[in-house]
Amino acid sequence: MKDMGSWNEGDWIAAIAAIALFAVLAIGGIIATRKSDEFAGHPRGLFVLFYAEMWERFSYYGMRALLVLYLAKFWLFTDGKANLIYGAYTALVYITPVLGGYLADRYLGQRKAVFYGGVLLAIGHLFMAVEGMHGVADPAVKQADPAINVFWLALSLIIVGSGFLKANISVIVGQLYRMTDPRRDAAYTIFYMGVNVGAAMGTILVGYLGETIGWSWGFGLAGIGMALGLVIFTFGRPALRGNGEPPVPLARSREWMLYGIGLASVVVIWLLVQYQDVIQTLLIISGVAMLGYTLYEAFKLPKEPRERMFAILFLIALNPVFWGLFEQAGGSLSLYTDKYVDRGGVPTSLFQSINPIYIVLFAPIFAALWQYLGRKGIEPSAPAKFGYALIQVGLSFLVFVWGANSVGPAVMTPVIFVFLIYLLQTTGELCLSPVGLSAMTRLSPVHLGSFIMGAWFYMTAVGNFVAGKIGEATGGESGAMSKDLTLAIYSKIGWITIGVAVVVLALSPIVKRWMHVDTLQDRDPGDDLAGQAQAGIDNQEAGIHPAVRPN
Repeated sequence: MKDMGSWNEGDWIAAIAAIALFAVLAIGGIIATRKSDEFAGHPRGLFVLFYAEMWERFSYYGMRALLVLYLAKFWLFTDGKANLIYGAYTALVYITPVLGGYLADRYLGQRKAVFYGGVLLAIGHLFMAVEGMHGVADPAVKQADPAINVFWLALSLIIVGSGFLKANISVIVGQLYRMTDPRRDAAYTIFYMGVNVGAAMGTILVGYLGETIGWSWGFGLAGIGMALGLVIFTFGRPALRGNGEPPVPLARSREWMLYGIGLASVVVIWLLVQYQDVIQTLLIISGVAMLGYTLYEAFKLPKEPRERMFAILFLIALNPVFWGLFEQAGGSLSLYTDKYVDRGGVPTSLFQSINPIYIVLFAPIFAALWQYLGRKGIEPSAPAKFGYALIQVGLSFLVFVWGANSVGPAVMTPVIFVFLIYLLQTTGELCLSPVGLSAMTRLSPVHLGSFIMGAWFYMTAVGNFVAGKIGEATGGESGAMSKDLTLAIYSKIGWITIGVAVVVLALSPIVKRWMHVDTLQDRDPGDDLAGQAQAGIDNQEAGIHPAVRPN
């Protein structure tokens, strides 16, 4: 423990984050001791999911903040290769929810899928704490270390675990509310705050330990965070009011077979994450297959639900554009910050906490803004919000390039422009991500709920892979990042994205009509959830379907 008199900026930031984390946990304790079914006008189940997801994001984003630095500085990959591996990893994290969503829709139910995913995630994050040889300067020798296979296994477990957890926990949030409940967008924004509270704390604390004490310390803390999230989700089950149970009674043998499919997927991902070029082919083939299946399902529907599916496809198609730029934060922007930004002694990974901190600060403002504009009848439609999001993320890169060039190529980029790029990206994210989550659950047919959410994350995966390719390009032919080349690429993608945004805004009135929001009705699929027989244990634990009953 350092003497406080010798603390630098990074030490103080980590200490403040630790205090803030304890404060958030204290608030959670207050909510947990309340006996009422609601808190702050929302079901208590929302806050169970808030805290479970908070810890999951604590572990995921904490590890993400270190990953590209770990690849470049510990495993000695080139900057371009580190970016490509990072992009492949994050892409696979967003592909696997398609499988997890499908299995939950048809067999497991969302709750069991989330629990199983949490177990895989906790094991994967703890394996990340296993390091190989130290003090090796030759990249070829370093990457031949057998311990790198444990690293690939850890990534694979995290990827598959995210597949079972990510889409399904978001679906449970939607199930807590009726389709026409005006609190739905606000609920997803509150949930999104949980995501970003965890992301901010994890980025700071995991990143700080990893960069200042040792990589294994940071990754080990991420594993502990995931285990805590799993405990909260397990003990908070009654507050979910029976949501997320299997659609039909599930035989124990079939349930274990599905878990076996998950483990087999870990083996497949272990191979894929090491051969990034294969992932690009996989994305193309599976994307075409997913589009075909979605259209097949859409054309079986009546006119209004069919057009809602077309609106879903339009919104989902914009994901790669936004996330391809946004996800530079964990890749090329992190390496640029490490090499070319005047950081004032702050560890590089801590700068990735800026975005989630902004989310926590601005999410309540945006939630209140949407509700205020909705009451006035002037709230922008979901596709219009997507257009505004693209304008802001494109502009963020143009502002960053202008700021870096304004001081000259030989001068370190002022840190204020890192804060500005994250600010514009955050306000753009708040116009797209929580709005998109809400739109997916609202517009999708009930029998395709988790599949559509999985498709949403799948196209986010495409965006993450695109981000990796953009990051790889900043390394040039040698693989080593160049300041001039990086800024030239940032400028190009910024202008292209603003052009796409103008087209989206022009088409938004048409897509809004496809959504048919005015004729949305609450669904009543019947009391067909597994768990009916358990209703005597707790009248909110199983067998009740609050998504179709007044809360």
